[in-house]
Amino acid sequence: MRLSLSTLVALLPFYLEAVTAQGSSGNGKTTRYWDCCKPSCGWPKKSNGNSPVQTCDKNDRALNDGGNTKSGCDNGGNAFMCSSQSPWAVNETVAYGWAAVNIAGSNEASWCCACYELTFTSGPVQGKKLIVQATNTGGDLGNNHFDLAIPGGGVGLFNACTNQYGAPSNGWGDRYGGIHSKSDCSGFPAALKAGCNFRFDWFKGADNPSVSFRQVACPAAITAKSGCTRNNDAINETPTGDRTVPTWTP
Repeated sequence: MRLSLSTLVALLPFYLEAVTAQGSSGNGKTTRYWDCCKPSCGWPKKSNGNSPVQTCDKNDRALNDGGNTKSGCDNGGNAFMCSSQSPWAVNETVAYGWAAVNIAGSNEASWCCACYELTFTSGPVQGKKLIVQATNTGGDLGNNHFDLAIPGGGVGLFNACTNQYGAPSNGWGDRYGGIHSKSDCSGFPAALKAGCNFRFDWFKGADNPSVSFRQVACPAAITAKSGCTRNNDAINETPTGDRTVPTWTP
């Protein structure tokens, strides 16, 4: 089928967006955090999807507010990270989760709610893969930086965990880096314990391992929890109802 010139011109912006997104790959670094704050992609119109990232109230109940509730990191705010957006193991070599990101040559509008396959290239998790959805942007993040959302990973610059869960004033453990052992997870709120244990089980206590990364189609298991899907994300359904991970298509 041949397309008219006018049709090609109309499709050009979508083609360029797809090419840009497919080019999101390279080598990067990781850190970890869990500050309980409303993620930046939880505000309306941060991505090209129809809904922002799901946020929760102080009692970890989903907010149905269209993303307009003030962040729990601000005085009087009542929007926080949802505990359901903690990482989990799919199998011994693959896990799913979320991250604050900064991609070189890109911007928040391009990475909000996009998914990336991280292949660890150092540390005890070398060779393992973590599929993360970008739900946040960190002002202190360098290029190709993935700040992995892991309960107990350290609150970093901001701390809403004291407001939401009664955590110490600098969060659990060190403000940057968080707790030091799996035994520390035992004192966590019940909703965050599994995510805290993940760091010492599947993640093997790795300390900021390096990665290679590429953009992939978001697994349905991830978007079901975050509530955010980009309009140009591929939907490759498997018999189990989950999306396949290996390829990304516009």
